[in-house]
Amino acid sequence: QVQLVESGGGLVQPGGSLRLSCAASGINISLQTMLWYRQRPEKQRELIADIFSDGVTYYADSVKGRFTISRDNAKNTMYLQMNSLKPEDTAVYYCNTAYNSKDLWGQGTQVTVSP
Repeated sequence: QVQLVESGGGLVQPGGSLRLSCAASGINISLQTMLWYRQRPEKQRELIADIFSDGVTYYADSVKGRFTISRDNAKNTMYLQMNSLKPEDTAVYYCNTAYNSKDLWGQGTQVTVSP
C-alpha cells in the first residue's frame, strides 16, 4: 500500500522546537521530490519546504532560517526540524509527493504554538 504517515506534532511554547516525520511506504523517497505543506486556521494550504531527489532544498520565506527539511533514505522517511517556533506556525502539517501523476498526501499532524 502506497502511503505517507506524518507524526511528531504537538503543543509547544513560542521559541520551542519540534521535529516532524513523514514515513513513506510503497514508494522510494530517494527518487521523489518530497514536500511539506501546512494549513493554518482559515488559510489555504501552503508549501513551506521541499527536497528534490538530488538533495536540493527549497524554503518559503516564512520558515527560512528556522526550519530544516531532510531525508533518511535508509528509513524511507522525511523530516522537518522546526526551531524558533512562533504562534503563527500553528497549523496542520502535511507531507506530499507526486505518485503515478497524482498527489499523495499524508493525514496531517497538528502543531500548536502557544504559551
